[in-house]
Amino acid sequence: MSKRSFAIGGVHPHDNKIARDCRIEALPLPPTVYLSVAQHIGAPSVPVVAPGDKVKVGQVIAEPGGFVSAYIHSSVSGTVKSVGPRADLAGRPVTHIEIAVEGDEWLEGIDTTDTLVTEIPADNKAIIEKVRQAGVVGLGGATFPTHVKLSPPPGSKCERVIINGCECEPYLTSDFRVLLEKGEQVVVGAAILSQVMGNVPCTIAIEENKPEAIAHIREVIAKLGFGCVDVMELKMRYPQGSEKQLIDAVMHRQVGSGGLPISVGAVVQNVGTALAVYDAVQKNKPLVDNVITVTGECFPKQANLQVRVGTPFTYIADCLGGVPADAAKAISGGPMMGKAIANLEASTVKGTSALLFLSEKQTRRAPETACIRCGKCADACPMGLEPFLLQKLSRSQDVEALEANAAQDCIECGCCLFSCPAHIPLLDIIRTGKGLALGAIRARAAAAKAAAEAAKK
Repeated sequence: MSKRSFAIGGVHPHDNKIARDCRIEALPLPPTVYLSVAQHIGAPSVPVVAPGDKVKVGQVIAEPGGFVSAYIHSSVSGTVKSVGPRADLAGRPVTHIEIAVEGDEWLEGIDTTDTLVTEIPADNKAIIEKVRQAGVVGLGGATFPTHVKLSPPPGSKCERVIINGCECEPYLTSDFRVLLEKGEQVVVGAAILSQVMGNVPCTIAIEENKPEAIAHIREVIAKLGFGCVDVMELKMRYPQGSEKQLIDAVMHRQVGSGGLPISVGAVVQNVGTALAVYDAVQKNKPLVDNVITVTGECFPKQANLQVRVGTPFTYIADCLGGVPADAAKAISGGPMMGKAIANLEASTVKGTSALLFLSEKQTRRAPETACIRCGKCADACPMGLEPFLLQKLSRSQDVEALEANAAQDCIECGCCLFSCPAHIPLLDIIRTGKGLALGAIRARAAAAKAAAEAAKK
């Protein structure tokens, strides 16, 4: 059977998985962690601790600020030193909870052993509540609170759970190592998600450049006997791990403009999220750490590290030899969709997947020239958009035309920028236009809501 992929667009950057053979190692605890209250999509969490409070690992330190929000737990044991603004990786002031590390004492009831627990509780509502209480969010980049995804609106029905094991971003290898080293826990987590969504089939989708992971997960499924879970080998293609493209590849269904995956019967979770669900449900363990790839040709040591949430990037780099002199840019995540780190004193969040260092040669942009209307950007766009047009509309700030041409559907994958022979910074320009279009859509929705409320009075 031929390997599947999504229908339109996509590019083939070199995968550069230079850390793929590095086993997961636990990073030593830093002297201090800084836990942001805004490390998930939705409302920031509300701190419930104050300076001077003693906390243990797994203790709640911030509660959800709304339905689409998440609990935050202390990732260390120690003393709260401050609660206040601190610069995030972009340099913006965000409320952080600063904790001085004093030992490594975990909250009672959390199972920190390696014993595999395969018997899944029968109460699905209790499972979702455990996931919520554990502060689990999507670890594929979007950090959407997982309990919300597991609670589809009335009238919506899940037909398949998809576990995203593609890891199509260049350099990233954390999901690959999790599949190899924690595959049993991932499969149990997948089975839990299948049960919660109505005992639907669950597909773990892995790209063909990870044959060891594909073989291992198939062996694990056979050994554990979870008939609801299967593995699908996909073609190597970027951005296959993006939610809409992955649904297209696995189910041959397209999510419409502005639509959610559940509209076509899909619920997508990342490999790391499946592991976090296992930890929450089977081990009572909140999301207090994750696996991060530290990599780059200019970096002295490649690694996949188990890192406590809130660890400063500078501490991670220093533990591996320090920031190299020829590193011109640091990125949180991969080179295509990751975020440039303007402040290396910033700390990791739940969704941090990688710390990537690039040299000046790798980051130097060629001079921009005139668009030659070759259409390569449109051919590469996995959303079927026309980037050459969107960048023109964005530069002229034509909000109405931007919305009419679906700028709001851009997934910011960078395929257009990657393929442009004129070296036009398409992604940067279109991102601005997307913001304008979304702003207009939100303003219109708010006005309609206000008018409806006024009509009721």
